[in-house]
Amino acid sequence: MAAMFFVVTMALYFAATVSYLAYLLRPSEALSKVSLGMTAIGFTSHTIALVARMVGATDVSPPGFQEALSFVSWMLILVFLVVEYRHRLHVLGSFIVPLALVSLVSAAALPETVPTLTPMFHTLWVHITLSMLGTVGFAIAFVAGLMYLIQDGLLKSKRFNVLYSKLPALDFLDHLNQQSIVTGFPLLTLGIITGALSAEFSRGSYLNWNPEQTWAVVTWIFYFVVLMGRLTVGWRAKRAAYLTIIGFAGVILTLIGVVLKSHGPVS
Repeated sequence: MAAMFFVVTMALYFAATVSYLAYLLRPSEALSKVSLGMTAIGFTSHTIALVARMVGATDVSPPGFQEALSFVSWMLILVFLVVEYRHRLHVLGSFIVPLALVSLVSAAALPETVPTLTPMFHTLWVHITLSMLGTVGFAIAFVAGLMYLIQDGLLKSKRFNVLYSKLPALDFLDHLNQQSIVTGFPLLTLGIITGALSAEFSRGSYLNWNPEQTWAVVTWIFYFVVLMGRLTVGWRAKRAAYLTIIGFAGVILTLIGVVLKSHGPVS
């Protein structure tokens, strides 16, 4: 049953993605309502699929990378629906729903033989959950930064088109960018700490500096610098937007490293 609902979810997210991208370029507000409806139904289907997968599990081992990516996709849609409910920010769906679709399709594309995450992840469920939640926070910061740069470019070029009218004010996007980093960074920090503790319990070493662990630490340092720059030095606007986009690339590289590691021998 879970597999069927995952297929339905991907179909709905794909349809919502096409609809939201069309909404970016057309003045019709009806498209936003149709897109939101498909996203909400897809989210419901996604939730049922995740619950069915959990209920049908035969053991309590930590989720594999497929489940982790699916959880990231689910959380992205949840955050979007919450922001949409509070701020009626329809255009946010044009950026978050495609990102959630990519995450879910990536999960589906992984072969069924991919094992659960490597032994350092087996001890603590909380490590995986915190790390994925941190990833969601940085993904929202990435989206806010991307939207900021687009809106800033439209303002400077004086192209007051349909897209300009739908994007929120620069101050709002800057605030969303900062809040997402402030939320994501502590979650990533706790994820790294619990992962190191898990490694100590299972291997007798907190870190062995393999590529994915090294990238995780580099990403943590990068976001620490960005966060301190925002909170103490006063980095704002375009600089912060560029940095969060670069930082999210580091997050993606870390996730890719974990996937590649899962195909190789355990070190």
